[in-house]
Amino acid sequence: MQFSIKSILPHILVLLGFVILSLAYFSPVLQGKEIYQSDIVQFIGMSKQQKDFKVETGEETYWTNGAFAGMPTYQLGARYPHNYIKKIDAVLRFLPRPADYLFLYLMSFYVLLLVLKVDYKLAALGALAFGFSTYLIIILGVGHNSKAHAIAYMPLVLSGIILTFRRKYIAGFLLTVLAMGLEIVSNHFQMTYYLMLLVLILGIAYLVDAYKKNVLPHFFKSVGILFGAVVLAIALNATSVMATQEYVKESTRGKTELTINADGSPKEVSNGLDKDYITQFSYGFAETFNLFIPRFMGGGNGENVGKDSATYEAFRKLGATTTQAAEEAKRAPLYWGDQPIVEAPAYVGAVILFLFVFALFLVKGRLKWWLVGGTVFSLLLSYGKNLGFLTNFFIDYVPMYNKFRAVTSIQVLLELCIPVLGIFGLVRLFNNFEKEEEKLNALKYATIITGGLSLLFLVMKSSLFDFVGVNDGFYRQNYGQDFVDALREDRKSVFTTDTLRSLILVLLSAGLIWYYLKGKLKENLLVIGFAVLLLFDLVGVDKRYVNSDDFVSSIKMNKPFEATEVDKAILQDKSYYRVYDLVSGRSKPSYFHNSLNGYNAAELKRYREVFDFYISQNSMNVLNMFNTKYIIAQGEKGETFPYTNREANGAAWFVSELKKVDSANEEIKALDSLDNKHVAVFAKGKDAIIPTETKKFNVDSVASIKIVEHKPNYLKYASSNANKGFAVFSEVYYGNGWKTFIDGEETDHIRVNYTLRGLEIPSGNHEIVFKFDPDVVKTGSTIALASSVLFGLLLLGGLFYGFQKK
Repeated sequence: MQFSIKSILPHILVLLGFVILSLAYFSPVLQGKEIYQSDIVQFIGMSKQQKDFKVETGEETYWTNGAFAGMPTYQLGARYPHNYIKKIDAVLRFLPRPADYLFLYLMSFYVLLLVLKVDYKLAALGALAFGFSTYLIIILGVGHNSKAHAIAYMPLVLSGIILTFRRKYIAGFLLTVLAMGLEIVSNHFQMTYYLMLLVLILGIAYLVDAYKKNVLPHFFKSVGILFGAVVLAIALNATSVMATQEYVKESTRGKTELTINADGSPKEVSNGLDKDYITQFSYGFAETFNLFIPRFMGGGNGENVGKDSATYEAFRKLGATTTQAAEEAKRAPLYWGDQPIVEAPAYVGAVILFLFVFALFLVKGRLKWWLVGGTVFSLLLSYGKNLGFLTNFFIDYVPMYNKFRAVTSIQVLLELCIPVLGIFGLVRLFNNFEKEEEKLNALKYATIITGGLSLLFLVMKSSLFDFVGVNDGFYRQNYGQDFVDALREDRKSVFTTDTLRSLILVLLSAGLIWYYLKGKLKENLLVIGFAVLLLFDLVGVDKRYVNSDDFVSSIKMNKPFEATEVDKAILQDKSYYRVYDLVSGRSKPSYFHNSLNGYNAAELKRYREVFDFYISQNSMNVLNMFNTKYIIAQGEKGETFPYTNREANGAAWFVSELKKVDSANEEIKALDSLDNKHVAVFAKGKDAIIPTETKKFNVDSVASIKIVEHKPNYLKYASSNANKGFAVFSEVYYGNGWKTFIDGEETDHIRVNYTLRGLEIPSGNHEIVFKFDPDVVKTGSTIALASSVLFGLLLLGGLFYGFQKK
């Protein structure tokens, strides 16, 4: 027992150090404050209705009427029964947010390096290089929590895979199940997909190595074990995976039936996102050096250049007061790269990149090639449209690649690979089996390459770069040429400052290794020296973009929106209706109302298409069919007022004609002039129980259908009609979960008017109920429960086997 405690004590101390560092960086959380994350604010707006429903009833709703006229809550933090893997995740994220994610970064990467048999001191050093990588901190600042969550578990997944390939079959299987299960819990399938691409590169490296060593049976046995682990990990998350898979086909990530755009032009039909949308954010070739020099391309679109800057003086010349100019100088648009907008540079670090280059000359074999391969692969794909032949190939031929946007995000792979190889450079440095001459040559080449590059940029900057950004035409038009010249001057200034900074860090790093090789510095002091350099390097840049100023009181984050007088006036109306906000937009309207607005990367595809065709153009005909009773608008003097739309169709209505058209194009085009109070239109499609031809219905003056009860997941109507009729409901159609009952007997409804629900109702008085009761949740929860029991038994068995073996 004494030996056991002694062996784990260093790891306990390291993990405790990670806790302290995480809390220290985000120290305002200790005062009860929360970081203001713009995306999380929007998420809070979107999820308000479902959270309120849970508080009021104790039940989980998987549908919200608060956004986009209605959508599933699968991507809005829905909680599922028997999702025990999520409870394990909650235990690991015990720190206040966002310190919890930083801790996960550090802990997960530390485990990866330990699995790679790196000494715990160097493993901790590598964790610092990974965890404080600028991009990983930036995404916490803006609220990309699910992305950070997924990235944090990537090293842990790789740990399980590597253990398995090292013939630790039981430990590798169990760790892969756990880590992959946690990875899927994060619910950011883009990051998980990128991880899969890196795993394929890792697998190729192991396959080649197995072939050379004539151990292919072991390789394929390991692959089989890992396949089983991944299947079990998916099963642990069965409900969320199945629900997402079901939903994605109906979302903007799925295939559209339209072949035209809103302006009538031909539409490029694909089973994913548009290429222009996917590659909108593409890394520029010169921007690559941002990884090494933080403000190589100016930094971000809102850099703080201070009162001593040319930008400050330019604003003063434009008539701004000293206070106004100082405020504007805090968000100077210095970025001059190829992307439309950038929050901050994806800076990996001059110190760790120096070590990475150093390692290229010392590290050999399988490890080196999968790490270098992953680095180059992710960099090339991040270029997007700037390397069109490769990007188009992946979009057109690689499964699922066209489901994801912002190709620059794939750089998370190089941000993982570079620190691993960089730390192995130090491992080889400390290895007595390496020749002294090889170490000196590696130091020489690394210093010449990284230091020489810095010197070249310092000396040749005016010849190599013009410091002109893609948005400078806009600034010239609005502020004049003198302002643009001032921006260019400040861009040159920060370029020079940060290039010199990286050069100094390279020389200091090289100096540490030189003194170690000359016997003037001990191993432990070298590690401490690099820890200081890494933290100074990365935290110094991180703090420019995410710091204590970004924290606000918890009340401001938990209740980010305040009801205006207009909102309060609308909320006095307790009837059932929708609101379209032309002023606030995004998710603020969803916080207070059943809204047509919203903010989500994967809304229902058909609703988005109707929005683009008509709602965004303020088509009253279409707004009426969504029961849009209130429109929040601005008057000529900028005042906000609620326009009461007395022509809204109401919650449901009988039509006299159900008209058939031949295609989705004709169906959506018909909405422009359709008399939707009396006629509904449909196109024969994939949905069941679709009429085969146009139908007529007799609607007399006393026929009525009224809503009598409404909840997010439950709608009840009372209908009265002397004749058989057809009713249209102002509710978004979603066939995977909405069940229909007439007088308690289940029946089928259909999709009409491209995105609404329609139902044929017998004559007489009837009770109609719509209930959102998705089968996917029931089935998925059963699978998750069984899988959790199985994993628990396997874990206990593995621990017992390991104990017996020892």
